[in-house]
Amino acid sequence: MGTIAIENMRFYAHHGCFGQERKIGTRFSVDVEFTCDTVKAEKTDNIEDTVNYLEVYQVVKSEMETPSHLLEHVAHRVGKAIMRRFDAVESVRVKVSKLAPPLGGQMDAVCVSISMCR
Repeated sequence: MGTIAIENMRFYAHHGCFGQERKIGTRFSVDVEFTCDTVKAEKTDNIEDTVNYLEVYQVVKSEMETPSHLLEHVAHRVGKAIMRRFDAVESVRVKVSKLAPPLGGQMDAVCVSISMCR
């Protein structure tokens, strides 16, 4: 079993509870970490024998294009979409960060992390 991570994927998206957030959008960062059997790929050096992380990125990108009110909902959708698309993925952890959120103070991000497994 191995772990593959894609870190700090950046997106401009329209997630948020407030109309203005959904209208003008903001920046988000997404980290995905998943486990899968990597033994065959370790031996063959063939991308067909592992989970192609370009395809994982495309799944995340697609989910980020669909607006949600809550980061929890976005993270859940991303995790479920990865599990649906890739049978080889045994577990996934998704972290969605809203960068520089408009909360009236100075901060880097607000983040939500979820984990799920088969």
